[in-house]
Amino acid sequence: MLNASTRAIQGGIEAARIARLRESEAVAFLKARPKSQARIGNGAAGFFGGVPMHWMNDWPTPFPIMVDRAKGAAITDIDDNRLDDFCLGDTGSMFGHSPPPVARALRRQAGRGLTYMLPSEDALAIGPLLREIFSLPHWQIATTATDANRFALRVARAVTGRDKILVFNGCYHGAVDETMVRLKDGRPINRPGLAGEFRDLTARTKIVEFNDVTALEAALADKDVACVITEPVLTNSCMVLPEPGFHAALRDLTRKAGTLLLIDETHTISTGLGGYSRACGLEPDLFVLGKPVAGGVPASIWGMSEETASRYAAYNRAKQPGYSGMGTTLSANPLQFAAMRATLEEVMTEANYAHMENLARRLDAGLSTAIDRHRLPWHVARVGARVEFICAPGPLRNGGEADAAHVPELEAAVHVALVNRGALIAPFHNMMLVSPATTRRQVDWLVSAFDNVLDQLA
Repeated sequence: MLNASTRAIQGGIEAARIARLRESEAVAFLKARPKSQARIGNGAAGFFGGVPMHWMNDWPTPFPIMVDRAKGAAITDIDDNRLDDFCLGDTGSMFGHSPPPVARALRRQAGRGLTYMLPSEDALAIGPLLREIFSLPHWQIATTATDANRFALRVARAVTGRDKILVFNGCYHGAVDETMVRLKDGRPINRPGLAGEFRDLTARTKIVEFNDVTALEAALADKDVACVITEPVLTNSCMVLPEPGFHAALRDLTRKAGTLLLIDETHTISTGLGGYSRACGLEPDLFVLGKPVAGGVPASIWGMSEETASRYAAYNRAKQPGYSGMGTTLSANPLQFAAMRATLEEVMTEANYAHMENLARRLDAGLSTAIDRHRLPWHVARVGARVEFICAPGPLRNGGEADAAHVPELEAAVHVALVNRGALIAPFHNMMLVSPATTRRQVDWLVSAFDNVLDQLA
C-alpha cells in the first residue's frame, strides 16, 4: 500500500494542486457550455447511462461535449465553442473530419444505394490499391477492426490446427474476447472489469511482456500457438515503442514455431503510407486495419500473405460445408467501398503523410520543451503523426510499465484544462494526432496551452 507522502505526489505534481486545477477547470467548462449542460448535463433521455455508447461517459469533462459540427481539424459544440481537434475520433478521423474526396464519394453513392451484398466499381478498384499500399496479395472487408481481428484469428486457427493465441501485456485489439487478458504480479489473468465474461480466457491465450524476447521464445516453444497478434507499437496504454531487434526476433521466432503473425495497424497507421509494417519492413502473415481506412465511415480491412491464403483455401476445400462464423451482413457495402476508394486514392497519400509527420515532429519537440522547462519527470513518445505525453520517466519498455505510468487524476485535470484553452485530445490516454488538415498554428497553440497548464500545476 502507498504511504501518505507517496499519494501526495502524482506524476511529480502535488495532489492538492491537481485537485485545485481540476475543480477550477470544471467550473470554467460548465460556464462556457450552458446549452450543452441543459441538453446532456443530466444524461440523454432514452439511453442507458445517459449516453448512446458507454465510453462517452469516460471523457474527463463534467459531461460529454455536444458536437454541432466538425470540419477538417476542428470541432464546434452547440454552445459555439471551437476546439482544435487532436483526438480525431481516437484515430477514426485521423485524416480530418469529412475529407472532401470522401464527402463527394458518399454523396455520389447515396443516390445509388447504400447496401446490397454485391460488388461495385469502387470495390474492383480497391483490391489493387490494397495490394499496392499494404504489400499483401489477398484481402477481405469488414466493418470494424474488432471484426477483422476476430476473422483473421479464425483463419490462423483453421490453417494451423492450433487453438491458442499469444498477446502482449497491455495490448489493444478492440473488443476481441481472447485478447482481454493481462499480467498481474507476473501471472496471467482476465482483464479486470470485463462484463459478463464467464470463461478463463487465459486457458487459450498466452501473454508475455512486449519487448521480452526470452519470454516470447519460451511461450512459443511448445508449438501450440496458432497466432501472435500484436500492434507494432503498444498504443492504447501509455505508448511503448519496440526496442531495436524486437520485431526481427518476433518474426524469426514465430516462423520457427509454425505460428502465424498478425499485425494490427489500426493505430500505427499514423506511421506513414502502408503503416508501420511498410515503413519498417515487417512481414506479417495477417494484417488488420480499421478506423481511418474509409475516412471515418465504419470499415476495416484484413489481408493475408500468399502462403496463408493458399493454406486457408485448402482448408475451405476440405472442411464440412456450412457457415464459417465470419462476416456480417453490412460488411463490404457500397458506401464503404466508395469511402475507402476515395481515402486510399486521394487522402491516404505520401504528401499528406509528409505534412502530418512534419507537424507531429514539431508537436513532439514543443511538448518536450515544455516538460523540460518545468522539470517534470515526464516524456513524449511518437509514432509518425501520433504523439503522446506520458506523466512518468521514459522510454517505457512494456505494458506493465505503461500501466504503472498512468496518473488518472492528473491526466484528467490536464485534459479538461486543454479543452478550456481550445484543444481536444483523446480521452482514454494522452494521445494527440496530427491530420492533413491540421495547421502549424493549431500545433503551436496546443503547445502553448500545454505549457500554460503546466504553469498552473508545477
